[in-house]
Amino acid sequence: MLIGGEKIPRIAFAHHKGGTGKTTSCLNIAGYLQAAGQSVLVVDCDPQANATTGLGIVPGSTEKTVYDLFMRRFDGYPDVSTEDVVVQTASGIDLLPSSLDLVGAEPFLYTIEDRASVLKTALDEIAGAYDMVLIDTPPSMGQLVINGLVAADHAIVTLDPGIFSLGGVSTMKTIFQDVQTCAGGTVSPEIAIISPGSREPAPGHGFFSSLFHRFFPADEPDGIEAEVAKTFLRVERVPYSPEIPMAQKEGLPISHYAPDCPAGRVYRNIAAFVGGWN
Repeated sequence: MLIGGEKIPRIAFAHHKGGTGKTTSCLNIAGYLQAAGQSVLVVDCDPQANATTGLGIVPGSTEKTVYDLFMRRFDGYPDVSTEDVVVQTASGIDLLPSSLDLVGAEPFLYTIEDRASVLKTALDEIAGAYDMVLIDTPPSMGQLVINGLVAADHAIVTLDPGIFSLGGVSTMKTIFQDVQTCAGGTVSPEIAIISPGSREPAPGHGFFSSLFHRFFPADEPDGIEAEVAKTFLRVERVPYSPEIPMAQKEGLPISHYAPDCPAGRVYRNIAAFVGGWN
């Protein structure tokens, strides 16, 4: 990955379906980057505002949100600077927060020619202010996702450990190609994270647990992982750790709550890779 240099690395976390651990991965990687001494900005480009909540900020409680950065492009809406929208969080990670209002921005984007680069333009205003910018995109295939990918230099795709993940990889590859062809973006998908997601219960005993371990053994790569490795430079499997949802309830990344839990150790390794100290 491109690390260092004049341009700050921007990483978009993307998948067109929910429940793949996308926001969880974004926040926890951001946490370890921050803990390692890097200045980090998380951009919540999802109207569900899970990244905002996950960093301890109540959606709608801030004066400005990412919605204002999109809507300032249109007549009749206040002109705000990107710096004015940034809020600080308890973890030390800065945030461009989201709220449900962001749903209303997407229809407007379809009315302008430069709709794919609105977020990129906003982030260019604060180029040099952060070592790393991590962009959480919504689980869709719309303009907010495209904006996140165009604004980024790199992409991390998150997958659940199921056979349908392969279809997700194919779909995301198509989206990346469309971004490059139609929007002029050059985002490169280097990393895939296979994760049970934040809502996955810890595997216990019984029929479903046995079935889970039979098809997705934790101690060796499965067919999904091998297939995904054909597309991505690096594939990481994150184990379920109950500390992850506990940290989210506290509004903290796992690096600031239980840094040495099994999932945390994997996220630390990914952060070391993208942060350039691995």
